Amino acid sequence: MTHLIPRRAVWLTALCLAVGGVAGCGDDDEGGSAAATTQEAAPAPAETAPAETAAGGGETQLEIDATEPGDPPFGFSKEELTAKPGQVTITMANPDGNKAPHAVALEGPGVDESGEVVPGGGGDSTVSAPLEAGTYTFYCPVGQHRQNGMEGTLTVE
Repeated sequence: MTHLIPRRAVWLTALCLAVGGVAGCGDDDEGGSAAATTQEAAPAPAETAPAETAAGGGETQLEIDATEPGDPPFGFSKEELTAKPGQVTITMANPDGNKAPHAVALEGPGVDESGEVVPGGGGDSTVSAPLEAGTYTFYCPVGQHRQNGMEGTLTVE
């Protein structure tokens, strides 16, 4: 009989742990056990690293105006822009006095994006892309506007 007592003790201990584990994992009206709440409130370090990396890249907002007339006939208020690596957004305003439609586009290493064409007489065109260090070109993709002088250089460093 002494041989059965250790088995029963082990079996009862395992049963108590199993029942206790199930009870501790259950959801009650007060939001669960303290152990479950603590685990949910403290994310693992691996979960926070990507968020910190993404936030570290930053975001740059740049603004330019479409200009007309000029020499050449079309242009931008700035021909050179700079930004830090990360998400870069260029917003081009087509002021009320302009008669032609314009847009802003961006091209360079791994990037070829265009904003919406806005009519003359007011409106904004926006282009946005995640950029690495390098040199990019921003331009107006409407008709022959780029060939007529609506382009500039964006340096990301």
